Amino acid sequence: MATVKPRQRRTPRHEVRDRVLAAAAQVFADRGFAAASIDEVAAAAGFTKGAVYSNFGSKDELFFALLDEQIATRTALVTELSADPPADPGDLVRAAGDRLTAAMAGNREWQLLFLEYWLRALRDEPTRRRFVEYRRELLTSLTSAVADLLGDAGITDPAPARELVLLAIGLSNGLALEELPAPGTVPAGLLGDALAAYLVRPRPAAR
Repeated sequence: MATVKPRQRRTPRHEVRDRVLAAAAQVFADRGFAAASIDEVAAAAGFTKGAVYSNFGSKDELFFALLDEQIATRTALVTELSADPPADPGDLVRAAGDRLTAAMAGNREWQLLFLEYWLRALRDEPTRRRFVEYRRELLTSLTSAVADLLGDAGITDPAPARELVLLAIGLSNGLALEELPAPGTVPAGLLGDALAAYLVRPRPAAR
């Protein structure tokens, strides 16, 4: 009598995607974005190259998927403050800045990858266009989230929300550059203090 082999479990698509992304993050960190290959990502994930391409069309798509994860994680760190927001708006944005600083300091590999891709976008026009469009959409969505958070603190003017998002992104990127070669350089409360000072600064009267 012939032995019936048990049917192998087919890996769910979402699990394949998650494993490929985790592998890409590690391979990009170890090899750098430019030097890494789809073959290496596939091998690290335990799949064929075809499995990678069935979820992501290119290395660039892998990067943007990883970027989505980073943005989602950091956005959640800030929006969680709405569950029990400080009464003072300055304390609110200070707490948000402190959380972003902690996320930055604990993710050196991502900062290196982001910097490498940033330089790639500056040198390659198609990549730059896609990167700029992504960041434009990101700015819109983050401004909406921060506006809701500030609204809970009694600030309904939409201008501070957009300004704070721009400032937080710019300062986070700049401080990350300072932190990369010498971890511990950036004081824990610096970003939060800067955001709080900007929010509560005197504003010129409308003409």
